[in-house]
Amino acid sequence: MRTLIVIPARYASSRFPGKPLADICGKPMIQHVYERACCARSADRAIVATDDNRIANAVKRFGGEAMMTSPDHRSGTDRVVEVSKKIQAQVYINVQGDEPLIRPDDIDRLADAMHASAENKIMTLYHPIDAQEAQDINTVKLITTHSGNILYFSRLPIPFMAPHAQKSRYMKHIGIYAYRSELLCKYSQIPASELESMECLEQLRLLQADVPIGGIQTRRTGPGVDTPNDIEQVEKMIHSEFYDASSAENGICINKNQKTVMTAF
Repeated sequence: MRTLIVIPARYASSRFPGKPLADICGKPMIQHVYERACCARSADRAIVATDDNRIANAVKRFGGEAMMTSPDHRSGTDRVVEVSKKIQAQVYINVQGDEPLIRPDDIDRLADAMHASAENKIMTLYHPIDAQEAQDINTVKLITTHSGNILYFSRLPIPFMAPHAQKSRYMKHIGIYAYRSELLCKYSQIPASELESMECLEQLRLLQADVPIGGIQTRRTGPGVDTPNDIEQVEKMIHSEFYDASSAENGICINKNQKTVMTAF
């Protein structure tokens, strides 16, 4: 298998318990994520990796595939690692279970970049945001190097803007990663880092271990769901999208498991 999409989804959440099952336009959030992942042309298979039977049963009810994983995992990457030990693929795409507006073509961009060069071990996406949005600690910011690799991730607005700076330039990290299988094999051997703990950002473990993370800039995405207050905004954006059950053209995708038609905005 060339590309496996893994959607980590845990029930416990300090800010939003049961978040994957939150109702969005009549469907659990995890269903929106799964359906969009299945629309990616690069997806040979998609699977929800969870630690809770309530989530697994919800996935099965809408015709998706779920795998039970350890309740002891501290991050989504740890769940992807467990899945990689059971299902072989060249590239694993980690799509966060709280990104109900993820675009299938963004998944494809990552998969294509990974398959284009064996030197790419892990890659992610980002897009520009304004200074006001950068103040939100739930919005993870990043800085890139000239070569396109990620220099650092932070919940704080980075870089700092000195008074003489001509304009602000902030980049928002999008919660999706592509991993090469050999990196996942080594991931469990990489110790948790101080920065990872301080920022509560699992990707900093790899950066502090000198593992390059490649970045691809994309156009602005819809919001993820961090708290219950985000649901209303996501529903408004879903209602603004174009649905046409008679066509699969012009970027519209019919899900493999459901006769639901969707399009990226």
